Amino acid sequence: MKIFYGWKIVGAAAGIQLLIGGLLLQAFGAYVAVLSDEKGWSKTALSGGAALQSIEGALLGPALGWIIDRFGPRAIVQAGIVLLGLGFMALSQIDTIGGFYGAIVLIAVGASLGGYFPLTVAVVHWFHRKRARALSTMSLGLALGGVVVPLVGWVMQTYGWRITAFGSGVLILAAGLPLARVVRRSPAEMGETVDGMPPAPPGEDDAAGDEPVQREFSAREALRTRAFWLLGLAHGFALLVVTAVNVHAISHMKEGLGYSVAQASLVITLMTAAQAAGMLAGAAIGDRFDKRYVAAACMLGHMIGLLLLTYGSHPLLVGGFAVVHGVAWGLRGPFMQAMRADYFGLQAIGMIMGLSAFIIAIGQVAGPMVAGMFADATGNYRTGFTVLALVAGSGSVLFMLARKPQ
Repeated sequence: MKIFYGWKIVGAAAGIQLLIGGLLLQAFGAYVAVLSDEKGWSKTALSGGAALQSIEGALLGPALGWIIDRFGPRAIVQAGIVLLGLGFMALSQIDTIGGFYGAIVLIAVGASLGGYFPLTVAVVHWFHRKRARALSTMSLGLALGGVVVPLVGWVMQTYGWRITAFGSGVLILAAGLPLARVVRRSPAEMGETVDGMPPAPPGEDDAAGDEPVQREFSAREALRTRAFWLLGLAHGFALLVVTAVNVHAISHMKEGLGYSVAQASLVITLMTAAQAAGMLAGAAIGDRFDKRYVAAACMLGHMIGLLLLTYGSHPLLVGGFAVVHGVAWGLRGPFMQAMRADYFGLQAIGMIMGLSAFIIAIGQVAGPMVAGMFADATGNYRTGFTVLALVAGSGSVLFMLARKPQ
């Protein structure tokens, strides 16, 4: 039986997400903890590295969206993998905070060009009825990246952060480039159809069936809808928690709760296992239920999870954080771009996602920075984490209000 090529793209994208998730997004907190100890750099300064990644994504987003819409994602993903690998190699050589920021900029550009954004645009062009399932499956790679975090922590403790960073760059190039070559722009490029369905007989289409014709919005038209702004703000509120956890959770568990980096990494592994479970649930229910309601419930999960971590004096509470936050992240994350594709169509989906990056960057930048500044000012993460948790919880209202534009 022939396998629909769209699922091959999903598999390759999941592999790339695993590399980025395990070696960058979820391992970044380990670098923050180690560099803070070794170099004496403040948490605010190190949080600036995460902020640079978000700011770069916001600035690059619209241009990247325009390029993807017109030329396809394959070459862009390949270029991104190369830059990402070289960025990690550069990180292994830094000695100053300026050098750290320079390496992070290179890493950030590579992750933007080779990561979630262009991979998502590729996948949504191959699926319609199974879009949430495909995006959730692709995002499993990001969750499975958490399995790599304990290994990263062990290598870092055993051989040092420099060897860890250089080895990460080599691995990204060796494994990422073959996966990037699998990506294709559209089903027509491979002689297939959306969802792998047989071609419709002449004269028949979805208008004759049980689905309304999808309206295709231009980027300008999408910007005029309330849904565009509500989705962007709610998504940004969610990332307040996600990015703060990625950057500071290991440091909080190490300094505030008395865990070693290796023990804290195991908590991150549990979190990503829960994230994977959330993604599997999303693959099962995402195309059958209103995504707004699911996303709104997940925002409450982000809030509860971060509060459990903040005041988690018992290991069971820390485990509760890992499960609740992980499931909420895994279930909600893939729905964000699926909702945009459902709401606005595919005509300008790259540009629409790119413009959304400006709003989303509010959460990506503010989450780590707020947590880091409060930690430097008060000596712990409690105040910063509490503020971020409450703001994220309020995002559930925004999702409820974000109805599909007519």
